[in-house]
Amino acid sequence: MSASKQKKLNEMEVDPNEEDSSSSEDDDDEPHPEAYRGNEEVQIDFEGRAPVDPDAQGISQLLQRLFLRAHINCNQMADLIIAQNYVGSVICQCEDDEPESETDDDNMVEDGTVFGITSVLNLSAKKDQPSIAQLRTYLLDRAKAHAPGAVHDQLKAILENDQPQTGFLVNERFINIPAQISVPLLQNLQQEIEAAKAKKMKFDFDTLLLLVKFYRKEAKKGKPAEDNYTNAEDELLSERAKFSFEYSVASETDSGMSGDWLEGDAVMTPYRKLLALDAKQLPQLTKDIECFINGE
Repeated sequence: MSASKQKKLNEMEVDPNEEDSSSSEDDDDEPHPEAYRGNEEVQIDFEGRAPVDPDAQGISQLLQRLFLRAHINCNQMADLIIAQNYVGSVICQCEDDEPESETDDDNMVEDGTVFGITSVLNLSAKKDQPSIAQLRTYLLDRAKAHAPGAVHDQLKAILENDQPQTGFLVNERFINIPAQISVPLLQNLQQEIEAAKAKKMKFDFDTLLLLVKFYRKEAKKGKPAEDNYTNAEDELLSERAKFSFEYSVASETDSGMSGDWLEGDAVMTPYRKLLALDAKQLPQLTKDIECFINGE
């Protein structure tokens, strides 16, 4: 896919009065698209396109926000994502609706901000790549420390068996970008996976691993704990996972930026959760996400 090929996404309307469950997580250290002026709603048009070399820093920064202080080479992982630009999309803001020359489009790629990335990496075929080896070790170490024994054993069996193949699903974006954008991105990803499989590329996954971010409002005064997912669709995916485990990352975050924070008098603690999804269910999961987001 050429760098200039755009994957048109739905026009997104951002409501400034709509609370984002994770807004306090990222306000201090994540750039935002201009979503509104005062109380005026502003429609922002996003597009998806194949990742290209100038996107490397933006993709790496999104990965770093996911992995925090983990010993994972996010720059090298970003390069792997870009190298397979026939699968996956980055989210960019459309400048205007006028046709552009190829030169103009190249300039837009160089100067634009990456607002999100949706892609998949083969943990089996790329296990010798440094960042993938580090990721596999990181996941197993976290499972050993935090997961029930049966879950740890399942994850270990998946990662130590190269057949069938296991993919790592990357689905990261800036906050305040509506969850509806995840639907066309996942639809595009599924279509591209099928096209790659038809060309005998190594994208025939049995399991997709997805690391998601959420905050937990700790139980207090008889009220149960409440989880708030950074990406709304991750709540549904968590319910549909074959297995999962979670762990706090409060000790890995910077105080006052992405660490514990207060909502009223309740402490909000940052967590990560690893989900194991049935790869063959991705089309149905995407449909379910669309219904979930639309309240159907």
